[in-house]
Amino acid sequence: MASKVLPPPPRSTANPAPARVSSSVRRTSSIDVTWPEGEDGDRLFVGRARDFFTPAGGGKGRVLEEAGYRATLAQDKTITSIVGEPRDARLDRLVGVRGGNHLRLFIKETMPELIETGAPLYLPLDDISGTALVSAFAWSQWHDDWQERLRERMGNEQMDQMMAARVNVCWGLQEGHSGLDRDGPQRNVADADAGDVRNPLDPEGWHPLHDVDGPGFRRARRIDVTRDSSGLIRIDAAFQDSAKRKDGTRVAIHEYNLVVIADPVTLEILTLEPEARILPFSECPGAIHNARRLVGSRIAEVRDTVLNQLRGPEGCTHLNDALRALAEVPKLAEDLARAEA
Repeated sequence: MASKVLPPPPRSTANPAPARVSSSVRRTSSIDVTWPEGEDGDRLFVGRARDFFTPAGGGKGRVLEEAGYRATLAQDKTITSIVGEPRDARLDRLVGVRGGNHLRLFIKETMPELIETGAPLYLPLDDISGTALVSAFAWSQWHDDWQERLRERMGNEQMDQMMAARVNVCWGLQEGHSGLDRDGPQRNVADADAGDVRNPLDPEGWHPLHDVDGPGFRRARRIDVTRDSSGLIRIDAAFQDSAKRKDGTRVAIHEYNLVVIADPVTLEILTLEPEARILPFSECPGAIHNARRLVGSRIAEVRDTVLNQLRGPEGCTHLNDALRALAEVPKLAEDLARAEA
């Protein structure tokens, strides 16, 4: 029987970010990962986030809040140091904690106020876990044999365990899907131009990013919050994972856009339209259909709702990350109302 012919995965970035619109609040966040001590050394994570208000008529905007950190992570994803920018003594508690779901639970238990207040610092902290998992992809742009080098560094047994653990971890990596076929036609996921999140026509549209020479990985997010003519909250959000190429351009492996409309009083999600822009495997975009299960849920509870409704092969790990960040919207909507008052 002939093998099934799969459509190509999506490979078109939406970058640069759109120019900010009148009467809006934009949160941007990023983690830039580099290897100051070389491929076998600790990774440097530079996390940043900023909330920016643009007034009616598109006049001069202003920064509402901003925060960041510099952290080092060992090869096993353990945080070996972290310093807030500005200094935040609470972050000292994270030293010795390993990136992953445990880190997210640890932050929730020890610094719940970051979540409760919608603090900008929380989003790049929450993203340490996902970024620690995928950032090694950056070396694929510098070594043609990066997978073989990774196997040599990890050892065959640990590498095989890691590959086996991928099965059914998400929609795109279900048993029988092309993402699990190491020799299949979809194994090359490094051909999508990431563009630049920064819009040259809107120089204040993004906070400063950590650009340095050499291999680098970036997770970047944007959340724009406005109100339409009927008073409904409109959310335009973007999520992208990318790596630096030798020529200075960037290649993307994951990119989603979201357009959401929510009730301003109940914060119920009224409509949700995810768009897959760049994904590694042909089956990946299928996760979008299940994401619409969130319609009717409340934005403030979206982190738990995603975990309950879109776990494992019911969802896409990276789409889930994009959806979970909608929990930041209530704070941004409050800031918009306050800034316009």
